[in-house]
Amino acid sequence: MGQNNQELRRNLQARHLFMISLGGIIGTGLFVSSGQTVYNAGPIGAIIAYIVGGFIMYLTMLCLGELSVAMPVAGSFQTYTTKFIGPGTGFAVGWLYWFGWAMTVALEFFSAAALMERWFPNVPTWIWCMGFAVIMFGLNALSAKAFGEAEFWFSSIKVTAIILFILLGLGAMFGVVNMSGGHAAPGFSNFVAEGWFPHGFGAVFITMLAVNFSFQGTELIGIAAGESKNPEVTIPKSIRQTVWRTLLFFVLAIGIVSALLPLTEAKEVGSPFVEVFDRIGVPYAADIMNFVVLTALLSVANSGLYAATRMLFSLSKEGMASPKLGKLNKRGIPMNALYITLGIALLSLLSAFFKNQTVFNWLLSVAGIGAQVGWIAITASQLAFRRKYVKDGGKVADLKFKTPFYPFLPAVALILNLGVLVSMGFNEEQRLGLYLGVGFFSCCYIYYFLFIHKKKKHQSQRKQNVM
Repeated sequence: MGQNNQELRRNLQARHLFMISLGGIIGTGLFVSSGQTVYNAGPIGAIIAYIVGGFIMYLTMLCLGELSVAMPVAGSFQTYTTKFIGPGTGFAVGWLYWFGWAMTVALEFFSAAALMERWFPNVPTWIWCMGFAVIMFGLNALSAKAFGEAEFWFSSIKVTAIILFILLGLGAMFGVVNMSGGHAAPGFSNFVAEGWFPHGFGAVFITMLAVNFSFQGTELIGIAAGESKNPEVTIPKSIRQTVWRTLLFFVLAIGIVSALLPLTEAKEVGSPFVEVFDRIGVPYAADIMNFVVLTALLSVANSGLYAATRMLFSLSKEGMASPKLGKLNKRGIPMNALYITLGIALLSLLSAFFKNQTVFNWLLSVAGIGAQVGWIAITASQLAFRRKYVKDGGKVADLKFKTPFYPFLPAVALILNLGVLVSMGFNEEQRLGLYLGVGFFSCCYIYYFLFIHKKKKHQSQRKQNVM
């Protein structure tokens, strides 16, 4: 894609893509909720859950790699779904994904503002929300490179904290680093102290669902493909780095939480990272982790605002949203799409300010399945793309990035992702999100055929009549 006013600019490098994908993954789920994960599934069960989730992520990213190298566009899987599955499905997938990230941005602003109360208890929450919104808007409005550079440093703080946690935690496990408060080096004793699966294997299965959602965000590599330099080189490299390093970080971090905190204590602590740092004697551990979690939340908001804006831009280019949302400014930024996305995020915050949580929670429930539907779309699109590519005379050897063992691995990825979606119905906490999400998707699908499809059909007929 060129550098004119109608096309996005390729300013993102491999290091940006890698950190952008991490920005959508590493958040409060790891830093705050990992203790609850260990308690629910048990130490061994939690590690199994993360390995299985990582395997699904790996297969899905292989599919995304082939698609995004062959067709590096900002709309990513929405464009692929439209082209290879059907425009109605692409329309519904794109709008559900956009809505999901817009709502996630709202949640991250509100959560980040709540963290600031630790240091500034007298400052109203809405002031921090507006401040963070202005900062994120500025980073996204300046240029894609500015966004990528900010995300690189946001994610670097998180990665540094995780690496430090892993190194100190391993030292504490084996007595290399002394623990304060008379705690002895536990080694692996806490792993089986309560049995392999203290709450049954069913608890491990439910945990797998939550863990699979925690890996969602890696698909941002595909969203950013339309603005990356040398996509045939940077995208495969970023996918490999993201998958293996993310899996390594998560599994090691969960392993250390399991080793250093007995099962009942893992459930009770606010943040297992803070608790472990405290036991090792790291000064100001709570303040350090408050800062790390704050950057994690802002990182997710930054990535989410970028992803939602590019998805809206793609929908416009496909004729599925107003043409005004596809216009770029002189810096190559779809500003109208950015305005609308940020506006929706700020409007959704109003319900949180006025304590009307019911509607807000419903909207977040719908948002929760957007990425999962995106993963399903990625795997289904890869199967359809390869089939059409070969049918049209293309040679598989000419593809610069290939999903191995086609069609077996893509089919396994599709089945596993569909299984995760269906299994949400068996989880009471996620059931509402599934029902509302399916309803939202269905409404989008019906709307497309009632209005968008009819409009395009009439336009096509007019052109034929003119000719």
